[in-house]
Amino acid sequence: MYDDETVERALALSAQGIPHDEVARICGVYEGSVRHWRRQGRRSDILVDPRRTCPRCSGRPLDHSTYSYLLGLYLGDGHIAHHRRRVLRLTIACCDGWPGLIEEAAKAISVVMPTSSVGRLQRTGCTIVNSYSKHWACLFPQHGPGMKHTRKIALEAWQEEIVSEFTREFVRGLIHPDGSRSTNRVRRPCKDGDRWYEYPRYFSTNTSADIRRLFTDALDSLKIDWKQANERNISIAKREAVARLDEFVGPKY
Repeated sequence: MYDDETVERALALSAQGIPHDEVARICGVYEGSVRHWRRQGRRSDILVDPRRTCPRCSGRPLDHSTYSYLLGLYLGDGHIAHHRRRVLRLTIACCDGWPGLIEEAAKAISVVMPTSSVGRLQRTGCTIVNSYSKHWACLFPQHGPGMKHTRKIALEAWQEEIVSEFTREFVRGLIHPDGSRSTNRVRRPCKDGDRWYEYPRYFSTNTSADIRRLFTDALDSLKIDWKQANERNISIAKREAVARLDEFVGPKY
C-alpha cells in the first residue's frame, strides 16, 4: 500500500503525459500500480485537468521571485530536451563542489512546477537536476534547437516584467551556475620590493552575447558597475559594486 501523497504525485506526473514506467521509476513504485491508479481515476480535483499545472496555459499562480532565479539558472547552465510522448525535460547542471547550488536549483524547480517531480542524475564532477513536464517550453520560450549561443536569446514581455521586479534574483541565478566570487591578487613592483594587493571580485561567464547583455542590462538597472573582461567574461570588481552583489549573491557553497 502506498500513501496518498505518493499516489497523487504519480497521477500528477502521469497526467502530464510521462510514460508509466518513467513515473514508476521516479516515484519508486511498481508500474502496475501506476496503471491501476490511472484506471481507478484516483486523483484530487486539481489534477483532473493537466493544463492547470502550467501558469502560462491556465493562469495558475506563479512565484515570480523564484521564477526569476530559475530563469537565470536556465539561461546560465540549463537545457530543455524532448523526451517521449511530447514530454520535455528541464535540466540544470550543477558542479558537485557546490552542494548548496544543487539544493537551491531543486527547490526552485519544485516551487515553479510543484506537480512535477525533481530528480538528480550523477555525472562526473556534476549533478544534473532535472524535471519532466509538457509545459517547460511555456515557461522558458527561449528553448530551441542547438546551443543557446547559436541562436537569438530574448525575453518575452511577461518575462521582462518579472525580471524588472525581481532583478536581484535574476542576477543571482545567472551568477550561480556560470559565475564566481573570487579573490584577485595583483603584484605591484616597488623600489623596496614587490607588493601584493588583494581584492574580491565577481565573474560571470557565458558564450552567448545575448545572455551577457541580459546580465549587464540587469546590473545597469541595479546601478552596479561592471566591465567586459574579455569576449566571454563580465567582471564586477569595484568595491561598491562587489558589496552590492554580496548583499544578495555572495560566495557559492
